[in-house]
Formats: sequence, C-alpha cells, structure tokens
Amino acid sequence: MRKAPRQQRSRVTVDVIVEAATRVLARRGWARFTTNGIAAVAGVSVGSLYQYFPNKLAIAEAIRQRHLDEVLVALSGSGEGDSEAVALDQRVERFVDGVIAAHSVDEALHRVLLDEVPLVARSSYAEFEAEYQRRYRALIAASASGAAGDDETAARVLSSAVEGVVHAAAHRGDLGLPALRSELVRLILAYLRDRQQAA
Repeated sequence: MRKAPRQQRSRVTVDVIVEAATRVLARRGWARFTTNGIAAVAGVSVGSLYQYFPNKLAIAEAIRQRHLDEVLVALSGSGEGDSEAVALDQRVERFVDGVIAAHSVDEALHRVLLDEVPLVARSSYAEFEAEYQRRYRALIAASASGAAGDDETAARVLSSAVEGVVHAAAHRGDLGLPALRSELVRLILAYLRDRQQAA
C-alpha cells in the first residue's frame, strides 16, 4: 500500500476500493483486472485509487491479505481449545468444517487468487503461515500423537495434504459435497491415528 489511511474517511475509501476490487477480480479474472475498472465499480477517481495503491498487484495483495485473514477466522472456530473430553473425531470434523468454510467464502475469488494472480515475496505471508501451521500443530497435539515424531513436520505434511484436496475441490466446484467432507475427515483421522499407533 502506497499510503496508510489515517483518517476514518480514508479508511472507508480504502475499504470501498478493496471491496470493489474483490468483486472485479472474482468476476473478470486477473487479465481483465484494471485500475480503471476498479475505480469505476468503487465510484472513486483513479487518482484516489493511486493515492493508496501504486498498481493493480498491490490491490490484489490487499485482497489476498483479507482472504488469508478470513481463513484464520474460519479456522478459529474449528475446535482448537476444546476440552480433553472432546473426541478426536469431533475435533477433526470441526477442523474440516473450518477449512471448508474458509475456502468457501468466495470460491470464484479463491480460484483467481490461486491460479492467476502473481505472488509477491513469500516473506509477506510469514505471519499467516506461522499461525496457520500452529492450528495444524494444535490438532496434532490434541491427537496425543506427539511421541511418534516431529509435530512441526507432521503439521506441514498434513496441511499440504489438506490444502491439495481443498484447493483441487475448490477448482472443480466440489467444496460443498458431503462426500468430500467425509473423505477429508477420514484422511486426517487415518494420518493422526497412524501416528498414534507408531508412538
């Protein structure tokens, strides 16, 4: 972002621009995502847009950051912090529901962000990635399988497997299928139980 909005009116303008840009990106894709188009949908001048964002990639990054924040919010209700009495099956079901909810917020936008928008330096996602992996480590720790190996590596393996399934399903438009949810729960439980048995 070129200039951080300090006043309430400036923050509202930035929010309007990012909301409009989100709709434009989801509908038109990256190739037809233009600052003129965003400004027209937002009802602001291109000059106002350029006060805050130097180019369309900076706007796309603001959209991506909001999406990542939504992912963490959706996962926050996924059973983390449950009492010890909550069965592993229930924890995993809640976790899967959170992951699916996070990726169902706007499937068209999600596809464009994954498939079309260029990535900037990965370092800008370090905070998100650390928190995201912490959620997976908490799930692994809750399965009482820590003695089987490195929980951090297990969290990365499990998150990669889940992301692969969920991103492919989002790409095909299958995220809402009950069978997908069931199979994802089975996949995670099988992994966690195998680690328990290896302990």
